[in-house]
Amino acid sequence: MSGVEFGQQFVNAMSLGSIYALVAVGLAIVFGILRLINFAHGEVLMLGAFATYFYADRGLPFGVVAVLAVVTTVGIGVIMERVAYRPVRGAPDVALLLTSLGVSIALQNVALLVFDAQPKRFPTPSLLGRQQDLGGGVQTSVTNLVTIGTALALMALLTLFVTRTQLGVSMRAAAENLTAAQLMGINVNTVIVAAFVIGSGLAGVAALLWGARVGRIEPFMGFIPVLKAFVATVIGGFGSIPGAVIGAYVLGFGEIFLVALLPGDLTSYRDAFIFTGLIAILLFRPQGILGSTEPEKI
Repeated sequence: MSGVEFGQQFVNAMSLGSIYALVAVGLAIVFGILRLINFAHGEVLMLGAFATYFYADRGLPFGVVAVLAVVTTVGIGVIMERVAYRPVRGAPDVALLLTSLGVSIALQNVALLVFDAQPKRFPTPSLLGRQQDLGGGVQTSVTNLVTIGTALALMALLTLFVTRTQLGVSMRAAAENLTAAQLMGINVNTVIVAAFVIGSGLAGVAALLWGARVGRIEPFMGFIPVLKAFVATVIGGFGSIPGAVIGAYVLGFGEIFLVALLPGDLTSYRDAFIFTGLIAILLFRPQGILGSTEPEKI
């Protein structure tokens, strides 16, 4: 692999890993507090993409469309927590898991009823489709650069939030022990809603970036990102925000460089190699890269 090709693939891997990181962090935050694997998180992303399509179809500027799409996903996340997850809080893990799967299927069918199954063209601004010269013969799309910059900036802001603000510290305390946090006077309802707000907001941003990357949207588009985000959180250590980010970039680099290095007739088996690697990680370090044998925490 030449230096130019390596540079191209490095940027592609960073971009893909950045999208996975945005989705994986949303999963990790909710799991860290509620021990809930929120598979409906992928449908929040999907609805964010359709919200973008809906608002753009009304002729609004893309900047306004992006803000409205993220606000929409935040609203969906809050409603989802209040209507579906709060009533079963404290129930056995299998009940929470089945609830998340039920919400996921319900949201998919809502999208089918409203927008039908026909794929739609994502309203990507022309600016994002331009190529940018990075020097040394390496070129990439503006979409990749925006994706990387946005994800890194949001991860930095999230780090400051959970370490420097009272609500962020309360979220970490709730992740350690939800009952003890409540006994100490922490409003756990506020903490949990905040977790869904942050996770759903990040899913909304991921929807914009994923839609710009693939160019089209459809009601089942959330499955692949949330599956890959789930794998990333397992690799990094479920319930750990830094672990989710590291796992996402490990997965992004693995996918991109496998395609670049594998013979052409084996590239279609990329996911098989990825999941084989996941099994190997779980065999030797089942708690993930940054996980521990103690209860998960954000």
